[in-house]
Amino acid sequence: MTDFSVNIERFTGFADQYDKYRPAPPTILAEVLTGLACVPRPRLVVDLGSGTGLSTRYWADKAEQVIGVEPTLDMRNRAEAQTGAANVTYREGFSHQTGLPESCAQIVTCSQALHWMEPQSTFEEARRILVPGGVFAAFDYDWPPTTSHWEADAAYEVCSHKVKAAEEKYQIAHGLQRWQKHEHLKRMRESGCFRYVKEIVVHHVETGNAERLIGLLFSQGSVMSLLKKGVTEQELGIDVFRQIVQRALGDTPQIWHWNSRVRYGIV
Repeated sequence: MTDFSVNIERFTGFADQYDKYRPAPPTILAEVLTGLACVPRPRLVVDLGSGTGLSTRYWADKAEQVIGVEPTLDMRNRAEAQTGAANVTYREGFSHQTGLPESCAQIVTCSQALHWMEPQSTFEEARRILVPGGVFAAFDYDWPPTTSHWEADAAYEVCSHKVKAAEEKYQIAHGLQRWQKHEHLKRMRESGCFRYVKEIVVHHVETGNAERLIGLLFSQGSVMSLLKKGVTEQELGIDVFRQIVQRALGDTPQIWHWNSRVRYGIV
């Protein structure tokens, strides 16, 4: 049995930042998935690895019932506090052990989280809880977004490289269960769980300023794990990153562009 305790610890302690600064799912995503599932308004959507509920609340006005499945208590508490819709609920569980009945959902989603899940057992669980013809969709954002200033984008990438180097130096990733995103599609095709698999890219627009881009950095589990270990912001280059971003983006919200890579499978 795979031990996910280190993964859970990684996402504990910064739910507020995560919920405040992370992007919402693309507006068009629901239209695409409901079309694929041939159900204009699903009876049930299940969101695996639902985190703070950003990707779960998205479905509140688009489905009869929505269930978020999340193993991390800190994230789940934030999700429940932020959710007012009566048709959206959360439960403790894993992507491979939801505890939900067979053939109960028309759509199963996984937002920015499949790389933290054991692939084959997750696909098998999705197939089990989906009705025939149902859709499993895992989507990941191209990171970071394209902001209104290239210098801010470049500074984010430079800082991310320093964070990655520090992860290796301090062995922050030791014990983590993680799978490469670029192999999601291949694993889905080879799983034997889906009749058809495809990847598409969808685009959506949000707004952001310096505060939000800095907040996005602090919503990264790698950054927070290093800071919890006592690594300084200076070593990670966050002090320089903050200065560049504040100068480039300022306080006024500007248009940001996000791309989302959606890998879907039909059961």
